[in-house]
Amino acid sequence: MSAQPKIELKGVRKSFGRKVVLDGIDLSIPQGESLVVIGGSGTGKSVMIKSILGIVHPDGGSIRIDGEETVGLKGDGRDRMLKKFGMLFQGAALFDSLKVWENVAFGLIQGRGMNRAEARKIAQDKLGQVGLGAEVGELSPAELSGGMQKRVALARAIAAEPEIIFFDEPTTGLDPIMADVINDLIVHCVKQLGATTLSITHDMASARKIATRIAMIHKGKIIWTGPVAEIDNSGNPFVDQFIHGRAEGPIQMEVRRP
Repeated sequence: MSAQPKIELKGVRKSFGRKVVLDGIDLSIPQGESLVVIGGSGTGKSVMIKSILGIVHPDGGSIRIDGEETVGLKGDGRDRMLKKFGMLFQGAALFDSLKVWENVAFGLIQGRGMNRAEARKIAQDKLGQVGLGAEVGELSPAELSGGMQKRVALARAIAAEPEIIFFDEPTTGLDPIMADVINDLIVHCVKQLGATTLSITHDMASARKIATRIAMIHKGKIIWTGPVAEIDNSGNPFVDQFIHGRAEGPIQMEVRRP
């Protein structure tokens, strides 16, 4: 008998008005796997993650975490479930009014009621894990470069040592060298934690480095999934067009010609 998936989506559907965004998503993520979901803008990647977190309520289907149904979960049950998650948001999403260490410790203090001294010590340790000294913790986010902000956001995502981490476009806005630094840190930190991860990205260099498996979403459906080593020989014309960035192919962009 196969092990129970850490995350399992079956037939998940979501529409906004007449626009169908998720059209029966089926996805299974085993414990410890790093799954990267690729796909163009507006294909449903972010809505899928928000549905798993309960920020968006699906119109239908099942979302299970460790075998427990989470669709419709409320109150203490939802709070308990959310403690399993960490997240690195697109654009870092740091609080400008807080010092760096307070950003890293935010979930520990506000979500878990930890005292500030203990939370600060953990924040400094996590900053060290992403290559930042304790002195950086005393700065404000506005004093940091884009790459440093991403590293702080990664430290925040791992601060509570979550079982599951979501990465939303983790290298957006970074130059190729800093993007690779962030990818290496993600791989290192995730391996240390033994976490299960789900990432969404347009960046194929990032996907190839951090994934053990890749899935592609198109028009609200998962159209291909396989090991990262098989992405170049998927046999799927949609995948092939996307990973090579070709304008010509089955994925048609709506562009008005002059």
